[in-house]
Amino acid sequence: MALIGNLLKSGIRLTNAVRLRKFNPLRQQRKAFRKLVQKAQFTKFGTTYHFDELLRAITFGSDHEFYEKFKQYVPIHDYNKMFDGWWKQTLAGEKNVTWPGRVKYFALSSGTSEAATKYIPVTKAMSKAIQRTSIRQILTLGKYQNLPATLYEKGFLMLGGSTNLNAREGHYEGDLSGITASQIPFWFQRFYKPGREIAQERDWAVKLDEITEKAGEWDIGYVVGVPAWIQLLMEKIIARYNVKTIHDIWPNLMVFGHGGVSFEPYRAGFEKLLAHPITYIETYLASEGFIAYQTHPDAEGMQLVLNNGLFFEFIPFNEQNFSPDGELTEKPQTLMIDQVEEGKEYALLLSTCSGAWRYLIGDTIRFVNKKRAEIVITGRTKHFLSLCGEHLSVDNMNKAIELVSQELGISIREFTVAGVSHGTLFAHHWYVGTDDKVDANDLRNRIDAKLKELNDDYAVERRHALKDVSVTVLPSKTFYDWMKAKGKLGGQHKFPRVLKKNLITEWEGYLKLNSANT
Repeated sequence: MALIGNLLKSGIRLTNAVRLRKFNPLRQQRKAFRKLVQKAQFTKFGTTYHFDELLRAITFGSDHEFYEKFKQYVPIHDYNKMFDGWWKQTLAGEKNVTWPGRVKYFALSSGTSEAATKYIPVTKAMSKAIQRTSIRQILTLGKYQNLPATLYEKGFLMLGGSTNLNAREGHYEGDLSGITASQIPFWFQRFYKPGREIAQERDWAVKLDEITEKAGEWDIGYVVGVPAWIQLLMEKIIARYNVKTIHDIWPNLMVFGHGGVSFEPYRAGFEKLLAHPITYIETYLASEGFIAYQTHPDAEGMQLVLNNGLFFEFIPFNEQNFSPDGELTEKPQTLMIDQVEEGKEYALLLSTCSGAWRYLIGDTIRFVNKKRAEIVITGRTKHFLSLCGEHLSVDNMNKAIELVSQELGISIREFTVAGVSHGTLFAHHWYVGTDDKVDANDLRNRIDAKLKELNDDYAVERRHALKDVSVTVLPSKTFYDWMKAKGKLGGQHKFPRVLKKNLITEWEGYLKLNSANT
């Protein structure tokens, strides 16, 4: 009998029951805000923006008085404004800039829409917050009745960036996944795979090969990573050991914790690699913090982490607050957690224990259950197409690809869309990555039809200014080779779902060069 596993599962269920009774979104956010402001009040940022007054307002004022002052005193920051005004000093080694002390770690992030590398501070407080949320997510497994106690004694494979961080001028730089993996608690190390040695490998292809060679020695119950890379790894393992499914190697694999992109477009191809169903748990871990995760089996979305070093604000994602290119207007409306509505899209602002303040991270979300503070990610503020009012979101695109994949019985590994000119009007050009045989014209018609069903604005504009839709079918490898050419091959990186401006030119140039060489 799995004694340790049974004890863990019993404790987990009790912890979950206590946490559920305590859940109050507004109260948790007020408490999180107080802690953040109290901690940072004597930093340069805190003294500049009157954190002492904010602290008095939240201590003695009404429910929203502190928030009105916060909006009045502190401007909204995008990355450039935050870095140029504050984080540049932090990166240079200065103490007490936007968070107390000196920052030792910086997560490197270029996102999917910008070429320049971003340096996101990762403080000790943030590292601890991410660890706490990670543990809470593991604790939610107690709510899944189909998972046996033995799961808690199996290996946890975490596919992420290198833990061999770059040392530079008094600090360390690397992918957030590499930073967090380098700080795994000692008690978890016996479960952690691929282990310290392989985790240090910087060459992504070499890392996948090393994991593949070791896979037969491990008893994995839980895998974590971006869907595309986990699927690629499992295919390599299946081919290496000449078996039919990943369960021939890891018979106890029961859970996949996924994040980074929507899983639905990958589901059909992913499940071909399994001998039996597994449990999927969605996570929302960004370079700026662990934002949300799925907390129970029947959840429509992920629950925001409201009581662990993050304060959220929400900007309605509409024409009043954002330009057609996704740029923020001069005086956008912002809301707290109790002021949002279900079914509407919002852009996220974060204030964090890494010293981000009213920081626009670029993601858009929709509330599916306000009482539980459960959200789904719908896309990026700049990753949507609205050339002529079609308002096509990444959420729409993911759903269309999922439905078409199911209809045709194919696996679409990657895709991206570019808005292009069509005479004096407009068109969409889809690039679809699949290794299955498919007729491009049939695929085009099906995607177009699904989008018309999913998005009324799209359907209207297809009769007017959006005059054409075209589809180019490419091998999946083309997408990964392009990522490799840009130095973005690895677990933290995702192919952009929407190509705009310079990225269209880069991508089309790459395809022409690739075609000429083959």
